[in-house]
Amino acid sequence: MQVSARNALKGTVKKVEVGSVNTEVTLEIANGIEVTAIITKSSAENLKLAEGKQVHAIIKATDVIIAVD
Repeated sequence: MQVSARNALKGTVKKVEVGSVNTEVTLEIANGIEVTAIITKSSAENLKLAEGKQVHAIIKATDVIIAVD
């Protein structure tokens, strides 16, 4: 796989919650570290996402905001 995005995180699918239109996918990228994405239901089906599957989260953003209390 080759992509131009620089922020790619390899992980394991931990949970797939299928909705009527979208699917919420939770990945574990390190022990206790999770990333959640909402993708279309059809994309989740095409990717054959299931718990335990190895995948990459590709993050494309123009801004990252950091805040403190």
